[in-house]
Amino acid sequence: MRGWRLIALTLACVLTATAATAKQQAAPSAAKAAQSREKALLAFQNDLINVLSPSGDPERLLAAALLARPLQNPSKLNTFHALIERAARVDGAGPAISWARLADCDPNAHACPNSDAVAQLVQQAPDNAAVWLVKLSQDANSLKNDDARQDLAKAASAKLYDDYSGVALKDLANAATLLPPPNATIDPNSNAGANGVQVLIAFGSAAGMPQPALRDTASFCEEKAPKDDSVKNDCLKLGQLLEWGSSPLARSLGLHLREVLNADPAQQQDAQNARRTLIWQVQNFAALSFRAQNDKAQAQHLLSLARNGGTQMSMVLAALHDAGVPTDAPSDWQPTK
Repeated sequence: MRGWRLIALTLACVLTATAATAKQQAAPSAAKAAQSREKALLAFQNDLINVLSPSGDPERLLAAALLARPLQNPSKLNTFHALIERAARVDGAGPAISWARLADCDPNAHACPNSDAVAQLVQQAPDNAAVWLVKLSQDANSLKNDDARQDLAKAASAKLYDDYSGVALKDLANAATLLPPPNATIDPNSNAGANGVQVLIAFGSAAGMPQPALRDTASFCEEKAPKDDSVKNDCLKLGQLLEWGSSPLARSLGLHLREVLNADPAQQQDAQNARRTLIWQVQNFAALSFRAQNDKAQAQHLLSLARNGGTQMSMVLAALHDAGVPTDAPSDWQPTK
């Protein structure tokens, strides 16, 4: 599953590069300035939370919670837990809030994902395969194989796959532009100016949205499908749904399932080709995201795409199209190892 791991790594770089850029670009002689900027960025993030947190709007509270998640010592009223719980109680709170609540748990107590959030999602979004894959992971790790088998069947029969990353990024992009970034937060070596800070805040904080344990689904299918045709059929059916899922990771898993479970060599080759193109798309989107750190127009455009909503995958494709990057990999291109 090297291609799948490569996509996961590249996406992680896209979402966390903003926070690391200032440190990586700082020479030893500029370390103090970089630390001062980092301190200013954290203060600005706290200011945004303070503006968002009094709201009764679930989208603003979701953004505030995700902004608060990586902070070390937020006030008691502005912790991730406090804000996401408030968001869950307000009118209009949808499944994206419950999805974020999956991360409101203690991994040291083996209490992740949040069981109450899983139960809520099953009620709120039964037609979303992502919900059933979260439950499949939970049941498989608890050795509840019969329950995991039912989760697989429900995921395969779902209407869509959505991990709500697009919703979170839209809310964060709107939140990041509520206040003008202070001068101390702006990298003096970057041409992106305030927009670079806003991209940093929005895309960096989006990494706080949880992801389903897709590897558990892959392992379940790879182990059970060769012994049970009904499992194989459901895994292939799920794979078709995932190929049109909301995220590159979901698409990659769908293509992986087709490649390893479909007996038709032509289908296996087609899945390999499609995954190569997917890696091309993700790597080129990563390059555009890095460029946004030093390119005002690119930063503004990424923020605009994020505020327009949609899924993570739709934003990747739109960004490539608008930048004139082909969405199909050249015939002679191979992923970087």
